[in-house]
Amino acid sequence: MKKFNLSKTTKDNLWTYGIVLVIALITGILLLTGNLSSLMEGLLVPICSYVILAVSLNLTVGILGELSLGHAGFMCVGAFTSAFFSKLTENVITVDIVRFILAIIIGAAFAGLMGILIGMPVLRLKGDYLAIVTLAFGEIIKNVINVLYIGIDSKGIHFSMKDSMALGLEPDGKIIIKGAQGITGTPKDSSFLIGVILIFITLFIVLNLIHSRDGRAIMAIRDNLIAAESVGINITKYKMMAFSISAALAGVAGVLYAHNLNSLMATPKNFGYNMSIMILVYVVLGGIGNIKGSVIAAVVLTVLPEVLRGMNNYRMLIYAIVLIVIMLFSWSPKCLEWREVFMEKYIRPRFAKKTSEEGK
Repeated sequence: MKKFNLSKTTKDNLWTYGIVLVIALITGILLLTGNLSSLMEGLLVPICSYVILAVSLNLTVGILGELSLGHAGFMCVGAFTSAFFSKLTENVITVDIVRFILAIIIGAAFAGLMGILIGMPVLRLKGDYLAIVTLAFGEIIKNVINVLYIGIDSKGIHFSMKDSMALGLEPDGKIIIKGAQGITGTPKDSSFLIGVILIFITLFIVLNLIHSRDGRAIMAIRDNLIAAESVGINITKYKMMAFSISAALAGVAGVLYAHNLNSLMATPKNFGYNMSIMILVYVVLGGIGNIKGSVIAAVVLTVLPEVLRGMNNYRMLIYAIVLIVIMLFSWSPKCLEWREVFMEKYIRPRFAKKTSEEGK
């Protein structure tokens, strides 16, 4: 009987899906058996958001080869547009899952649209210039939302960037976005199960894009822009494709994040520069262009500070040491050489032996 052999691409994809599935099953079992602390339970949905953010940013940084520091801005757009929609339709669409699915679509659409609008001028730049401008756009998005007031009454929707009194609402009107106070009372529609499903959808989109004809064109641009343009690849089209898809997926992460909180504020802690850098850390430590590495890094580096919380003053010191060790193990030439020798000497011979035995 002839054995069916999977391609290397399919095996890599299955490994990535398998890692997510195993982590989700182990977490689900611990959750159902009551072996997770309340603190760790509260981290489950944010971890799902961070995984989606890391995978989507890797599409821009690792596959397209452009350094973006404004990813938190797209997350902010998805979070606020979806939360606004959910608050607006909370009494109209009473089926929670239907309302949440629509919120995901709206958050992704607005974040993707913002990615296109920002991408048109930004993607003409390269290197450090692009990183600085994307950082600026991310900060602009956050600060605009931070001073935005939106209310609704019988006359329609009112906007202001001054204060709530400037909205001129009727006595029975309702303020939905309250400037620096953000949005309060957003329906808590997010859950760990929905988060895992969204991770799988994100992985499906990104992995299929990477291994498609369009993905190969995007990677050709990353490797040598002049050579790619010389063979007829539309540089602008494929750059915009990767950047807008990455932004839309960041918007999905924002929707998941927003619907896990009772109060959503555009504070620096949530959507500022530090958030963008944290996502970039996940991508770099997991391996630039390595999707499953981004998944693992996002999970480990989010859980690690909470696991070390009992060590008080030494917690962040140990966290920093772990980051340095991971960085050295991932990027140091000596460590890479040792890993290759280890693989050649121990792992690959055993795998080849097992494959030949199965073939017999």
